[in-house]
Parts: sequence; C-alpha cells; structure tokens
Amino acid sequence: MSESAARPAGPVEKDGQTFTVVLDREQDYRFSADVGIPGVPPLVIDEPEPLGAGAGPNASRLLAAAVGHCLSASALFCLARAHIPVSGARTTVTGTLVRNDAGRLRVGALSVHIELEVAEQDRARMGRCLDLFEDFCVVTASVRGGIEVDVTVSPTS
Repeated sequence: MSESAARPAGPVEKDGQTFTVVLDREQDYRFSADVGIPGVPPLVIDEPEPLGAGAGPNASRLLAAAVGHCLSASALFCLARAHIPVSGARTTVTGTLVRNDAGRLRVGALSVHIELEVAEQDRARMGRCLDLFEDFCVVTASVRGGIEVDVTVSPTS
C-alpha cells in the first residue's frame, strides 16, 4: 500500500468544524438527505413498513452504519500507517432494539464484527492498531460518551 493510501484524499474533519445535513420530506416518512458533500447524491431515508414504505434505511440502521464505517475506517487507517496491507474488509453491525422505562423503542446495543483480510505474516504486527483504533473513531466515541443534541422546531407556512 502506498503512503498516499494512508492519507485521506480530501479535507479531514477537525476540532471546531461544523457540518450540515439537510433532510427534505418527499412523502410520508421518506426523506431525501443532502449530506453536504459536492458530487454526492442525496440519500433516501425511510421508516420500515407499516409506518413507512421501507424505501431506504431508517435512522437506527444509519446509526449502525455510521458506527461500523467509522470503526472500520479507523482500523484501516491505522493499519495503513503501520504498513500492514489489507486486501479486503467486511464489517457486520448487529443492532438490538429495546424499550426504555417509558416504553419507547431505543437502540440498546450495537455489536460490531470487523473481518480484515491480512496476510498471515503481517497478523502479528496488528496488535498496536487493534489496541488503538477504537479510540480514534469519532462516531463510536460520541455515541459511547453521549452527544449533546439541541432541538428547535419552527413552524412555517
């Protein structure tokens, strides 16, 4: 793997940076989400049946994807910096829904399994990365530590 493969191709997120995602309702519970990246098409988000039509992932699945992607990217970045080639990767995230004390449905747990295709001779060198990578995953650390969320609702005509 070349040194350039270990570095991000575009801007890196940094402290104090903000980002904006805009969701527009298309129909019922289906929304189009513009993630604010030029050239990246909007993502369809929808609730499963019977509430929605299941035309796209719902928020719980997006949360699982965000955690899985962030952990995978962190592991791959660390391994690239350690010059450990990875020929393939697959991450499976299993979410468990639970009811809180008020009876509301919540994501109670996420179980993440990352499979990395690494040559046998390189596996012994993976230890340091496997010890460190989780701490560099922005999303997982945020979910584990709690996220301040301010909500406002503005009726418009």
